[in-house]
Amino acid sequence: MNSISANTAHAEGYALENEWRPLAIAGGIVGLIGLLAMAAPTVTGLSVSLALGLLLVVGGFVHGAHAFTARGWRGSIWQTALAIVSVLAGLAVLAAPAVALVTLTLALVVYLVVDGLVELATAMRMPGSAARTSIAVSGVVAIALAGLLWVGFPATAAWAIGLLVGANLLVTGLSMVAIAVAARPIDDVTPPATEPRGA
Repeated sequence: MNSISANTAHAEGYALENEWRPLAIAGGIVGLIGLLAMAAPTVTGLSVSLALGLLLVVGGFVHGAHAFTARGWRGSIWQTALAIVSVLAGLAVLAAPAVALVTLTLALVVYLVVDGLVELATAMRMPGSAARTSIAVSGVVAIALAGLLWVGFPATAAWAIGLLVGANLLVTGLSMVAIAVAARPIDDVTPPATEPRGA
């Protein structure tokens, strides 16, 4: 059992060590895409809206297919209703992606407010915890960001979603690069020692 466990661990580590370069390259590409998205947040936001519309349409067709395989008439009616709503919503988003972007921004403001209030309430219930301050600060930042988006609304709809998507991609790419660098074999980090003279 010990040899099997050792072999399994070695195989996992060996695969990770061999694949650190592709992971680093992929992380760099994702990070670059994030920077480009942040440089053109309006284009990114409209792209997110169009992608959402396509997903809704595809989801509607999937629900429509399930309507024919659902057991009982109630299941069929429910799936058919979901299919109609999803397809109509998707077509509406595709027809007016800018309007959908405004709606997504409003949803983001609501999410940030709710998230901030939840984090503040959580911090208040943790009087003796060392993490109380960080949680409270996170809640305040979320509410402040929601306030900034709301004060500038609807102008903020042009860049808010795209900027956040780009920032998320950038952080994801940097995390991938950091994981890849940490997984490098020791031989790739430390230069090989020179052989002694006369060997």
